[in-house]
Amino acid sequence: MSRRDVLLTGMGAAATCGLAGAAPMVQTATDPDVAVFMEVSHCLTDRLQLDPRIGAALYAGIVASGPERKAQIGKLHDIMQGGHITSSTQLAKAAEQADPALKDVIHDVMTGWYRGVANGKVVVYRSALMFDITKDAIYPKTYAAGGPFYWTSEPPDVARPEGQPALSPSKFVVEPT
Repeated sequence: MSRRDVLLTGMGAAATCGLAGAAPMVQTATDPDVAVFMEVSHCLTDRLQLDPRIGAALYAGIVASGPERKAQIGKLHDIMQGGHITSSTQLAKAAEQADPALKDVIHDVMTGWYRGVANGKVVVYRSALMFDITKDAIYPKTYAAGGPFYWTSEPPDVARPEGQPALSPSKFVVEPT
């Protein structure tokens, strides 16, 4: 048996064990806690269509970030159901009035969906909602998706956002790059 065979066998075994061990970590979309998270996510993002597989992975990451997160997501859901809330602005204002600590879990949910990051780990990149907002004008950082010299043409106009923030200002955090 050569060193190459030993190395390939070891790498294959490590990959198999790693994949088998990782599978139970992500909960299924049929889990009632994930279903509650998806309802809250639909309201907070003001979107009707969200990928339940991404939602399950985000939920697992957010809940792993702190023991209180699961209860806070449930509290957001209760506020959403009890107040007949239909928009993210209404939910954010009602949640912050009910418990100022809920602002942090709202940030976690929004960061998860828009940046694709939960508990400091990248859950999704290409399907993160931050790219969906500008998909008609900007592509995610990757190889050129627009063909040769696509950057020489005029980009499409983007409407300036209107409205006021729903949450009070938060502490500014500079993330390492």
